[in-house]
Amino acid sequence: PPELEQTLALLSSHRSVLGYLLLSRGQPVSIIRHSGVVFEGEHGKKYATAIGRMIESVQGALEEVSGEVNEGDEIRFMRIRTKRHEIMISPDKRYLLAVLHDPTT
Repeated sequence: PPELEQTLALLSSHRSVLGYLLLSRGQPVSIIRHSGVVFEGEHGKKYATAIGRMIESVQGALEEVSGEVNEGDEIRFMRIRTKRHEIMISPDKRYLLAVLHDPTT
């Protein structure tokens, strides 16, 4: 969709963004598109797998807490900050968008 293309272009132009991953929602998660050297090759596949597992795990925990499968809360946006980076994940019905960002810049 055009709004997705516009968002990806905007993200790529931001100086603190190290890269993004656009991932499929299927199992296994696959990379639809990526930007940034950090997501090249095997490293990108590792990130993609880890992000897919994070979403599954958190969604499962939300369902466990609510007591309702697929009827309770669903993830809208996740932000995970480490010492060096910040990963922002925005799930959609069709895809996952993950952005790796350097919070110090």
